[in-house]
Amino acid sequence: MVIGRLGKPISASYGIVPVHESLSMGLFNLVSEYQPAGDQPNAIEGLSTGLADGLTHQTLLGVTGSGKTFTMANVIAEANMPALVIAHNKTLAAQLTQEYREFFPENAVHYFVSYYDYYQPEAYMPASDTYIEKEAQINEEIDRLRHASTQALLTRKDVIIVASVSCIYGLGSPTEYEKVHKRVEVGMETSRRQLVDAFVGIYFERTNADLEPGKFRAIGTTVEVMPVNERIVYRIELGGDRVERIQTVDPTTRSILSDEQSFFLFPAQHFVTPADEKERAVRQIKEELEERLDQLKRLDKPLEAERLKRRTNYDLAMIREIGYCQGIENYSRHFDGREAGEAPHTLLSYFPHDEQGNPQFLTVIDESHVTVPQIGGMYGGDRSRKETLIEHGFRLPSAKDNRPLTFEEFEATVGQRVYTSATPAQYEYDHSEKIVEQIIRPTGLVDPKIDVHPVTETKTDSGQVADFIARSEKAIKKGGRVIATTLTKKMAEDLADHLKERGVETQYVHSDIKTIERIDILTAFRRGEFDCLVGVNLLREGLDLPEVTFIGILDADKEGFLRSATSLIQIIGRAARNVDGAVVLYADRVTNAMREAMDETERRRTIQLAYNTKHNITPQTIKKQIHDITDQMRSEHDKVVDRELAIDEQSDKTVKQLIKEKEKRMNAAVKILDFETAAILRDEIKKLSEKLQQE
Repeated sequence: MVIGRLGKPISASYGIVPVHESLSMGLFNLVSEYQPAGDQPNAIEGLSTGLADGLTHQTLLGVTGSGKTFTMANVIAEANMPALVIAHNKTLAAQLTQEYREFFPENAVHYFVSYYDYYQPEAYMPASDTYIEKEAQINEEIDRLRHASTQALLTRKDVIIVASVSCIYGLGSPTEYEKVHKRVEVGMETSRRQLVDAFVGIYFERTNADLEPGKFRAIGTTVEVMPVNERIVYRIELGGDRVERIQTVDPTTRSILSDEQSFFLFPAQHFVTPADEKERAVRQIKEELEERLDQLKRLDKPLEAERLKRRTNYDLAMIREIGYCQGIENYSRHFDGREAGEAPHTLLSYFPHDEQGNPQFLTVIDESHVTVPQIGGMYGGDRSRKETLIEHGFRLPSAKDNRPLTFEEFEATVGQRVYTSATPAQYEYDHSEKIVEQIIRPTGLVDPKIDVHPVTETKTDSGQVADFIARSEKAIKKGGRVIATTLTKKMAEDLADHLKERGVETQYVHSDIKTIERIDILTAFRRGEFDCLVGVNLLREGLDLPEVTFIGILDADKEGFLRSATSLIQIIGRAARNVDGAVVLYADRVTNAMREAMDETERRRTIQLAYNTKHNITPQTIKKQIHDITDQMRSEHDKVVDRELAIDEQSDKTVKQLIKEKEKRMNAAVKILDFETAAILRDEIKKLSEKLQQE
């Protein structure tokens, strides 16, 4: 079954079909209190059949609120193979990870995103002769989750990895990573010295302080180590030259958790290079340097040649002495033994492949209309920056091979894939062998009615702002909330001020508002602390506000990205979670994008209303609990302020206990992927630790 472009005839059947039974006999055991409903049974059956038939490209066109994640969870269970879910940002990836963990509590669901809290790439701007050195701050918790992802892929089959597009960036060879892992078991013959050397050999760091992921300590005949993939300590007790006992220990409370017979320890870094390979890499770097210096001399670029010579020789000296240098990833091609231009290893390399190298996993590309272009755009931006650095003698030409995959390489690396979106783009329509629509919501909700109203005031009609205020007041009197979308941040701020002057309680959100404050504003909006929310582009994918009954799209006829058919449909979908949902497009003319969005919305409404009539369904507004993580954040801040005021009166032991308590809370927040709370607790721990050291 192939379904055409937006607004064209379709051939799907929307009758009730037998409830699909989730698989529990294969790799995955899907657990849910819900059964597939609405269009979900048809979608699950259609996509699963397509996978069984060997189709490479399929699309799930699922309207907002139709339960696309639940559908895909059923498809993954039916497919019975590992799955990679790619999202276009970290926040969405975290939300999806939580949802899949709830559906598959007995299976391995992991989170893989970029581990940088802050990243400033190395760059050179010739116009101003400005060199910008790379700056990065690594989030250790996310790094731990990345290791948990790769180790799960190498040790089990029932794995779902939810990743951002960072999954197409270079990662160490899975073969080398797996090859050097260590197995420690009771009864094995080894000395304390051999055990210490073994841990150092897989890049673990020795410490005498508290253990952190990737570190170990040796005290007497006991060696303790914390793997990089989990916050747990393995205590190894030696007797003579033999392991007598292995225990797991809680790193915070130091309580014994269990006795173990054995455990595996993977390297503390993804990039693993054996000693002989390192020597070969150093030789190749020197050879490339000589060739490049000759080229620069022939091009009469003595400054660039001298710059490159000094930097590369310094890097080589550091690699020989300590095995590492700043920016060592720029030499990854040599360390990996790859040919020039050859694709780097990535997270995708860790997924299973058959003997011919064909992928044996399912790829789900969430919000594909955004994610697919993002994947395709990564290589070009990286390439341009690297070429400038190479041209001016800051890097060797091989630095270009430290890169993300090209889109063609990505397509060749993944096998069967399903694109999910409420508004698939042209790529999905051109490539999909089957497009399955999920138009009917389990709640019976239909897409909102759409009206068009002039922007400018006429003899018969008020202008867009006056009309928006009048409609908003009616909606608010009935207990609803309203949203206005503008084209710029300044317009959002000005409109919010004007609405307040007219007596409408209003707040605005845009990209300049910090994440925590934005969450706070959205939660207050849902609670009814104010009635109108004004925003720009943040009011599209992922915003779940079932209390909204009216949305006004200002200047809807100003053609561009924010008023494309895709953007308009996404915005309109925000009003599809309430039975009273309505949308007004403020425009002096109907653009092609507006017409396409209105036609598609009406097409969906017709199907939805017919289904509800046939099956005697009364739509129900979505009921969603209002949960504010900022409450917890603020309470943590209040507690730390109160305790710091009294810290001078407390003993060192009490302060240490407070730090331990916060570490435990931080780890609990990380476990549920609540990184905002974890980051705040981490900063508080740092402050308390500094205070303790000063005393």
